[in-house]
Amino acid sequence: MSGFQGISALCENPNEVFLDVSKLLLTYADNILRNPNEEKYRSIRLGNPTFSTKLLPINGAVECLFEMGFEEAETHLVFPKSASVDQLRRVRETIAAERNQRLGSDPNTTSSQNTSSCSTSSSPAASTPAQTPAPQSTTQPSTQPSTQPSTQPSTQPSTQPSTQPSTQPSTQPSTQPSTQPSTQPSTQPSTQPSTQPSTQPSTQPSTQPPTQQQSLLSSMTFLRTLQSNFQHVLLYESADMQQKALNCIPREDLCSRAKERLEQARKADPDCSLAEEDMLVLELLQWFKGDFFSWVNSLPCSRCGGNTQSAGSLQPSADDLRWDANRVENHYCNTCHLTTRFPRYNNPEKLLETRRGRCGEWANCFTLCCRALGLEARYIWDCTDHVWTEVYSHSQQRWLHCDPCENTCDKPLLYEIGWGKKLSYIFAFSKDQVIDVTWRYSCKHQEVISRRTQVQETWLLHTINGLNAVRQQALSADRKKELLERLVVELVEFISPKSPKPGELGGRISGSLAWRAARGETGADGTKEKAAGFVFIPTETEKRVKLFHLQYNITKDCYCRVSNDQEKIPGWEKCVWSNESVFRKEEHDWQIVYLSRTEGTSLGKLCWRFVCAPVGMKIKSVSIRAISQTFHSGTVRWSLRSAQTSVEFPGDGKMHSVAGLSGSTELVVEAELSGGDGDAGWQHAQLFRQNMKETETSSFEIIVEMEDA
Repeated sequence: MSGFQGISALCENPNEVFLDVSKLLLTYADNILRNPNEEKYRSIRLGNPTFSTKLLPINGAVECLFEMGFEEAETHLVFPKSASVDQLRRVRETIAAERNQRLGSDPNTTSSQNTSSCSTSSSPAASTPAQTPAPQSTTQPSTQPSTQPSTQPSTQPSTQPSTQPSTQPSTQPSTQPSTQPSTQPSTQPSTQPSTQPSTQPSTQPSTQPPTQQQSLLSSMTFLRTLQSNFQHVLLYESADMQQKALNCIPREDLCSRAKERLEQARKADPDCSLAEEDMLVLELLQWFKGDFFSWVNSLPCSRCGGNTQSAGSLQPSADDLRWDANRVENHYCNTCHLTTRFPRYNNPEKLLETRRGRCGEWANCFTLCCRALGLEARYIWDCTDHVWTEVYSHSQQRWLHCDPCENTCDKPLLYEIGWGKKLSYIFAFSKDQVIDVTWRYSCKHQEVISRRTQVQETWLLHTINGLNAVRQQALSADRKKELLERLVVELVEFISPKSPKPGELGGRISGSLAWRAARGETGADGTKEKAAGFVFIPTETEKRVKLFHLQYNITKDCYCRVSNDQEKIPGWEKCVWSNESVFRKEEHDWQIVYLSRTEGTSLGKLCWRFVCAPVGMKIKSVSIRAISQTFHSGTVRWSLRSAQTSVEFPGDGKMHSVAGLSGSTELVVEAELSGGDGDAGWQHAQLFRQNMKETETSSFEIIVEMEDA
């Protein structure tokens, strides 16, 4: 249309969309034509919600602004003094003609509804009488296009994370009436036009370089992501939703375990300054992963229960959309030729029911559970396709990395060092603020800086400060001060890249002994102190039947003391006599769980101890069954020993009767893990490896027949 590519693209939109957008475009143009010397009409703030939600997503809208003569500055689109007013008027008249034709009006006139001012100014000049032609400039406009080069902003990011938080919003006047951010995440239905610029060839050169248009679109896409996530986290503050989460959480049990864990931490470090809240976070992580939520690669067939394969996507139903599932995966069964739907729900309330998904669902629901328990939590979004949670520790006065998918706490370098991710942008969203926390998760700051090319650093800082200023308007002065003080502490942390030791995956190197012991990451000495000392002594029931029978199920992570009325004891570490650098590992991608030595260690040992002398009994016979698996050069050595002898046995999953222990009053079962190749060598020797779906199979079993001493 008239050689303007942007207008042609705009005309392809549905009629209602075209009329709404053209009204805004005409307003921008008319404000400049009526008030050519007013600077406030010559700029459009990129962060303005009206611009980002009503213009940016519409095909051709932004291109029309560029064709008018607008150029991109750091935080605004600006109409420079050197721009051609004639060009602006031509684009304006072309849009007006198309609009009036669609409205059934005289193509040479425009309706008054087209020209209501977008400015926050109340100036009479901002209004337009009905049925008036395009306004005329009161000054002589330039008749030549601008010969000045585009004020293309620098695309180089800052070489250091900013250490000076700004608490002030933008001082630039908005050209839109609303100063509030969008109250809903962007959820464009399928009938909406593409957010990408038209790919149709132009019959006339564009008035702006394509790189500038691409830069603006990238910034606006980025802004929508920030706004959407910032709005989404407000769901976690719903009292009704928090109550539904509390109805699912075994709060008393978790708090009881947290108290026990805190006592253990204080034994490991008498100077422990940790709080029960810190331990509650660890218990919540363990419960959430072990008992509440499940990982989905592909759903089992809804008819035969067999495996399915991903086969694209399906149209979301009305109920799917109600729970923010804009994407529905098609999991197809080749046996039944049946499709099983997997809606990717984004509403945490629904996830309390489904209790399954991938990292998005896990972090979404886990963050809600944290807020329901009164923990200060924020949702962490990584642009390289992962999400998790952070929880604020008041006792440690810092934010803790918490990944529910991994049951991992305070290992921020897990992704860069452990997974090898190439990080660039990571943001933390809470009810009060959004923070760029990329630097917490990287020890390779220069590499990260080189990848931060999507938006300008100055634009990003300005945008984040603006979002925070609006969100924090209703906060008390004390709360604002608290948030600012926390931010300063974070920024100090960010400017000092971490230097993790091999195998630590960013574990808290400088953390207190108590904190590392509470998480089972102190190595041999700390872990031994944490778990040492448990001894099986026959109960009255076992003494009466002269039998001790114990099983351990690693999938359920629970012991069953069969000989003592099927007594259940949760937690593999609860019944070990000593533990040197061994932990329980779940691999949800492969649906496998096992015990292995901790990362970076060359040797792991685990012992169980049985003593029957206190009840006047001695050992008559011993049978034992254990499962172990090795890879590459990894080795596992199993042994049974008493005060008189030591016997090795294989971890082949078969029951073995062990001779030579008769008459003893004490028995120790030991597993020693060693060997393995490369950085992942710690994984090459495993105990009790088992599929997570095998919930009824025990991985370890010992039967001791006794007789009177």
